[in-house]
Parts: sequence; C-alpha cells; structure tokens
Amino acid sequence: MKIKSQKDFFSGLMFLGVGIAFAWGATTYNVGDGARMGPGYFPLVLGVVMAILGAIVTFKALVVETEGGDKIGSWAWKPLVFIIGANLAFGVLLGGLPSIGVPAMGLIIAIYALTILASLAGERFKLKDVLILATILSVGSYLAFIVLLKLQIQVWPSFITG
Repeated sequence: MKIKSQKDFFSGLMFLGVGIAFAWGATTYNVGDGARMGPGYFPLVLGVVMAILGAIVTFKALVVETEGGDKIGSWAWKPLVFIIGANLAFGVLLGGLPSIGVPAMGLIIAIYALTILASLAGERFKLKDVLILATILSVGSYLAFIVLLKLQIQVWPSFITG
C-alpha cells in the first residue's frame, strides 16, 4: 500500500502512538466507571479517542490522494527550540530549582517569560502585542487559579512579597 500523504501518515502515527501510551499508562490507576470516575478514567478515554483519531488520519493518508504526496519538509528548529525552552523556563520560574539554588519567581513572571519566549518562535515579533497578551494571560491565570480555584501557587517572587 502506498502512502499518499506523508504529513498525514506520520502525524496519524504520532497520534496513534501517544494515544496508546496514554491509555496504557492510565490503566495503572483506578479507572472506575461512568458514574464514579477514578483518576485513570479521563486519561484512558482521552488516550482511546486520540488513538482512534490517529488511526483515522493514518488510514486517510493511505487512501485519499493528495497533490504532490504532501511531502514532509525539513525540521523547523527555531520554533522547536523556542517552544520547548519556553515551557522549561515556565516550569523553572514557577517552581524554582532548589537543588542548584534557583528560587521560584512566581506565576506572573513565569507567564511573562513563557509568552515572550514562545512568541520568539514565530515569524514576526512585536513586543507591544506580546506584552498585552502576557498581561491578559497573567490576569486570567490569577483569576482562574488563585481567586476561583484557590490554589496555593506562589504569585510573585519572595523578594517582592517578603
């Protein structure tokens, strides 16, 4: 059988693999049933749905003809590095790295860093737009997680709050 769309084929395989891994990993938790869901219920259902979608996309890539075969291009290294780096920076800034003496900087600074670093992955960068987005995300996250859900997350660095 000939692959008619490389992009769809490999993205379908990725979804299929991640879905199976999530579903398999969820079986180590108590799944429960529809009325009394356990901690493994949602990851199991999400993994199964993701695997089904991956199988559909993979099958479509083998059956539906696309113009030029929808070849896979070269790796986009710049976005890959900036997006992964932004997520790592968010985690380090939010929780700190006590093992090497890096203190937690809090939710607001972590969101600003995440937004600025992730926006560097794009084709164009406008600092004003990025700062507006970071402010909206920070206020929304503060309202959602601190005010509404009452989570105990450090909001500001300890040298500011004392």
